[in-house]
Amino acid sequence: MIKIEQIKLPIKHKQDDLESEILKKLRIREEQLISYEIVKRSLDARKKPHLYFVYVVHVKTTIDHKFKKNWVDDLSLYTYPKGKEKASPIIIGFGPAGMFAAYVLAKAGLKPIVLERGEDVDARTETVEKFWNLGELNENSNVQFGEGGAGAFSDGKLTTRSKDPRAQEVMRVLVDHGGPEEILYVNKPHVGTDVLKGVVKSIREHIKKLGGKIYFNTRVDDLILEGNQIKGVHSTQGDFYSEHVILAIGHSARDTYEMLYEKGLGIDQKPFAMGVRIEHLQEIINLNQYGDLNAAKILGAADYKLTHTCKNERSVYSFCVCPGGMVVASASEEGGLVVNGMSEHARDQKNINGALLVQINTDDYESDHPLAGVYFQRKYEKMAFDLLGNYKAPIQTVGSFVYNEPTTIHSILPSYRPDTRLSDLSQCLPSYVVESLREGIQAFGQKIVGFDNKDVILTGIETRSSAPIRMMREFTSYESNLKGLYPAGEGAGYAGGIVSSAIDGMKIGEIVANK
Repeated sequence: MIKIEQIKLPIKHKQDDLESEILKKLRIREEQLISYEIVKRSLDARKKPHLYFVYVVHVKTTIDHKFKKNWVDDLSLYTYPKGKEKASPIIIGFGPAGMFAAYVLAKAGLKPIVLERGEDVDARTETVEKFWNLGELNENSNVQFGEGGAGAFSDGKLTTRSKDPRAQEVMRVLVDHGGPEEILYVNKPHVGTDVLKGVVKSIREHIKKLGGKIYFNTRVDDLILEGNQIKGVHSTQGDFYSEHVILAIGHSARDTYEMLYEKGLGIDQKPFAMGVRIEHLQEIINLNQYGDLNAAKILGAADYKLTHTCKNERSVYSFCVCPGGMVVASASEEGGLVVNGMSEHARDQKNINGALLVQINTDDYESDHPLAGVYFQRKYEKMAFDLLGNYKAPIQTVGSFVYNEPTTIHSILPSYRPDTRLSDLSQCLPSYVVESLREGIQAFGQKIVGFDNKDVILTGIETRSSAPIRMMREFTSYESNLKGLYPAGEGAGYAGGIVSSAIDGMKIGEIVANK
C-alpha cells in the first residue's frame, strides 16, 4: 500500500474532499484509485480559531508500482498463536490485561478459565450506582473490581505511544465488538463508559463461545504450589488447577498483593503519583483549546495535557482528563476515600475534570518493605475519608487552596457523588504534594486562561494512578520466580492504561499458548 502523510483539510469538510486530495497528491485519475484507509487523523490547532484535520492514509491504486518510495506493508500484521495442547490456563482478573490474555488463548484453541472477584458489568453497574448514591461499598465489586476492570468506569481512553502491532489489534477487537470505528484512526481515541460496557460483554461472550469459562464473584485467596511450581489456586468458589496462571489483578487488589508476597512472589517498590481532581466548566477549555466555541460541535469536547517541574524538583502533571465528564467515587476498601474521573461517549456533561498528580518517589514511603507504597496510599486515603466520613469527598476552591482567599462556589458545581463538603485538602495530602500542586496550578494558569480561576473546584484525593509495586518477572518469558505464574498489566507494574495493559495481556497469552 502507498502511504500519504500530511493531508490537511478544514474541520468542516466532506468525505469527497479527502478523496480529491488523495488524487491530487498521487496525480492519478479517479478510476486508478482502488481504495484508501484512514490510518490517523489529528487536529492542528496552532492557528486557532482556524482549525484543520491532518490525515495519514494508506492507498491502493492500479499503478502501485510507480510509488515504491511511499510503499508500506499492510497493517494487518498480528497473527494469533495456535495452542500446542488442549489445556485450560487460569487467568486471575478480567480487566484489559486479563480479558485480552483470555481472548488470545481462546483464539489459540485453548479454553482459559477466568476468575474475577467482581460482578459482571451489568450487576457491577448497579452496585456502583448504589455506592455513588448511598455510600454503600462492596469491597469485591466496585469501580476498581469487576468485569472490564477500572477502565470500565473511566473515559475508555485508548491513547498509547506503543508502536507494537498489538495496539492496532486491540482497537480492531474493540471495534469488532461494538466500539466506534473512529478509534482506529483518531489521534486521541476514546470509547466512553456507556459504550465500553457493551463492548466488554460482547468480548466475554466471544471468549465463552470459543470454549473459555468465566467465573464472576470469585476471589482468589491463595496459590496451590508444589515446591516452586504453581499447580492451581484456592478461590471463594473452590479450587482450580493449572500449571499456567496469569496474574491480571489490577492496581488495587491489595489483599492479593499481601497474599502473593507471603507466598514468596518477588515484589519491588515502584514510584507512583497522587493528587486531586480539578474541575472546570467545559466551555472554558473549549474556548482556550479551539479559539471558537462552535468548533466543539464538530470536534467534541476539548481536553488538555499539562506538565510542570516544580522548584522542589517534583513533577506535577495532568492525567486521565475526562472532557464533559464527572468526578467519581472509586474506593475499594472500607474507610478509604479515592476519586477518579469518568466520561460517557458523548462527553456532553457541563464540566471537564482531570487529575493533577505529583510524583511520589520510593524514598517517600519511609520503609523498605516491598508493599510500603500500598501502605502509603492507604494512609492518605484514610485521612481523606476521616475528614468527612461516609465517602463524602473534601473539595476546595483554587482561590482557597492556592491563593489562601475564601472563595464561594457559584459557577462550577462539583459532580462527585454521594456528597461533597468544603474542606482543607492540605489535611489529607503530604506537604510536598500540596506545595507542588499550588505551584503547578499557577503555572498551568499561564498556559490555559482561566485554569487557575479562583472558583475552580479541587476534589480529593486521587491515589490510584498506577501500582506502587512491581512484580518481578523474567525479561523474555514474563514468568515470575514462581514457575508457571505470569504477572501482567497495571497491577503487576508493567502497564499504564487500557491499551498498554491489553498489549501486556496479549503477550503473555501468546507465551502461554506457545508453551
